[in-house]
Amino acid sequence: MYDMSNMKKLGDLGKNASAAMKSFQALDSAALADGAIPKKYKELMAIAVALTTQCPYCLEIHKEQAIKAGATPEELAEVTFVAAALRAGAAVVHGTHLI
Repeated sequence: MYDMSNMKKLGDLGKNASAAMKSFQALDSAALADGAIPKKYKELMAIAVALTTQCPYCLEIHKEQAIKAGATPEELAEVTFVAAALRAGAAVVHGTHLI
């Protein structure tokens, strides 16, 4: 099901819901823009979220953007384990509901 060529269909999706698409694009641009948190850090955060939501499209897009913003292979590796720790931690603390 995952194929980056599906991204070409975003134009058609936007035509069928133009106000929502424009609003989403504005939010996306504002949220990921350089600000109090540098763009590189925001892209690394986006990667961590994409790893936990397991969105391959987000992983591909934000990996490219993180590298353009100066992220190193070491930072990409570390963000992977931050996401893994959070995901595992969530399972552990939800285990308290079983006790």
